Amino acid sequence: MASRMRAPRISLANLKPAPRSQQNEKRVGRGQGSGYGGTAGRGANGQKSRSGPGIKPGFEGGQTPITKLFPKRGFVNHNEKTYAPVNLDRIQHWIDQGRLKSSSTHPITARDLLLSGCIHNVHDGVKVLGDGSEYLRQPIYIIASRASQSAIQAIERTGGKIVCKYYNSLALQDCVEGRIDRISAAPTRREDIIWYGEHRNRGFMSSLTLKALEGMPFVEERWKLLSSELGRWKKQDMVEKK
Repeated sequence: MASRMRAPRISLANLKPAPRSQQNEKRVGRGQGSGYGGTAGRGANGQKSRSGPGIKPGFEGGQTPITKLFPKRGFVNHNEKTYAPVNLDRIQHWIDQGRLKSSSTHPITARDLLLSGCIHNVHDGVKVLGDGSEYLRQPIYIIASRASQSAIQAIERTGGKIVCKYYNSLALQDCVEGRIDRISAAPTRREDIIWYGEHRNRGFMSSLTLKALEGMPFVEERWKLLSSELGRWKKQDMVEKK
């Protein structure tokens, strides 16, 4: 049996830099023989050849820079979300082709819609719309980010169930990737807490929605906890300033 080579013990006596990790300093301005004499690689004399911080980015010699020539229009809403729309007739067509399956144990999610090609991008979530509701012939179970009132009525008219669940960017990514090892984030903005706490929106934090979904396998215990914790403001008395 070949004997194993034992690595030498590391100490201050044998420490040295890794091979090719260090280079000699480039000495400039030390004569023409080195190739970096004279102007020392800075080109002809001028403002850019002097030492110091130099000119600031965007400076154009005193004339009006291009960043100030174009006017500003509007503003950027950092709370705006873009939802991927999907209509009921498209969902029914995908089910008829066998590309989607929906049951109480396996509801349709953003992952199913994306992998089946029903939508091409989840954006900030999926919104179910009611266009083509007359073609919906069977009960479907779906978990989306948003849903229109016509879509909610059409799905429940056929005996199906829909619930709107809050997703932030990380939770939506986990949903698309099929990860279940992390807990989804709870809504923190007041507008989101109010919207997902209303039964007319079929929000997952509404007590009436959870009561209507009682017995469904896809209902999570965390939904009930968030409903009780984030729904306390409805029972609190507001104190008006005199």
